[in-house]
Amino acid sequence: MATPLLTLSQFDYELPAELIAQSPAPSRGASRLLHIDAASQLHDRQFADLPSLLRAGDLLVFNNTKVIKARLLGHKASGGKIEILIERLTGPDTALAHIKSSKSPKAGSTLVVGEGCSITVTGRQDALFELRFPERVMDVLEAHGQVPLPPYITHTPDAHDTERYQTVYADKPGAVAAPTAGLHFDEAMLAKLEALGVRQAFVTLHVGAGTFQPVRTEDLSAHQMHSEWYAVPQSTLALIQATRAAGGRVIAVGTTSVRALESAAAQPGPQDPLEGDTRLFITPGYRFHYVDALITNFHLPRSTLLMLVSALAGIEPIRQAYAHAVQGCYRFFSYGDAMLIEAPSSQP
Repeated sequence: MATPLLTLSQFDYELPAELIAQSPAPSRGASRLLHIDAASQLHDRQFADLPSLLRAGDLLVFNNTKVIKARLLGHKASGGKIEILIERLTGPDTALAHIKSSKSPKAGSTLVVGEGCSITVTGRQDALFELRFPERVMDVLEAHGQVPLPPYITHTPDAHDTERYQTVYADKPGAVAAPTAGLHFDEAMLAKLEALGVRQAFVTLHVGAGTFQPVRTEDLSAHQMHSEWYAVPQSTLALIQATRAAGGRVIAVGTTSVRALESAAAQPGPQDPLEGDTRLFITPGYRFHYVDALITNFHLPRSTLLMLVSALAGIEPIRQAYAHAVQGCYRFFSYGDAMLIEAPSSQP
C-alpha cells in the first residue's frame, strides 16, 4: 500500500503567545511533565515524577553537546551594524555563520566585534558565510559572544541564561542551541536515577541554528533537512544492545539524541565513534531502530521536531497531547515543560 502524502498543514496548531516560556522554571526539576503512555493515554505529572515512570534496566541516552556563545554583535568596516550567528566551527580560527546586515558582506570584507577584533569574510556556502578569525574562534566567542537564545525568547541574554541554557552534563562545545530536554535534569535527579538502576549513556549532536528554520514546502517529501554533526560512541551502542537483551527500554533525552542514534543506525561500522554529518528527517512512517521512548519539550508548530515526535507517538496522539497542553497552560518551547512519550505498544 502506498505511503500517504504527508503535508505541512498536518503539523500545525494554535499556540497563545503567553504560553511561550521566556525564562526557565525556578529550578531545573520544577517543570511539569505530560506523559503519553504506550496506550496513547495522557497523564499530567511533574518532572520530579520521572523516577517512578522508569525502571531498573532502562537506559537514558543524553546529548552531551555544549552551547557556545555563538552570537556576536558588531559592525562592518564601513560602519553598518551586523549580527553574526556562528553555525559551525570548521577549524581553530574558521567558522560558518549566518550574518544579518543591511547588505550582505562580500568576500574580503572585514567585520569588527568587541574592541577592534577584525573578522574576515573569506567566502560563502549557500546561506552561510565563511569567516576567518584573528585568533581561536572559541576565545573570541568567550570574550565577545552572547548565549544564542532562540528567536522566540525576547530578552537579552544574561548570566542566568549562561547557566540555565546549558545542561549540567554539557561536555563537547559546538552547539548554537541547547538540547533543551536535558535542561530539566540536575545532578540530584541524575544520581537518583542511577541509584534506581537506570543507566546513562551519551551521544553528541551539535545543534545548529537550522533547527529553528521553518519548513517551506507543503509536501514534506520535498523538504531538505539542515546538516548537523553527530558522534555515537561504540560504548553507547553496546549499552543499547545490552539494555534491549535484558528487556530494558532505550529512552532518548531530546530529539537530538534520537537523530544521533538513528543516524548511527543507518551507518553501522567498526569505527569508534560513529560520526559524521546527518540530514536525517524523521517523519511518521519511520521505523525506529534504537529508541523506545523519548523525553522532550514541546515543539514549534509546523516544525521538523514536531514531525519527529509524531513519528514516535502517532500524528493523532500528538495532536491530542498538544491540544491538552494548550488547554492546561503548559509552558512551551526551550524553557518550557517536558513530555515523556512512550512508543505505542502496537508499533512494530
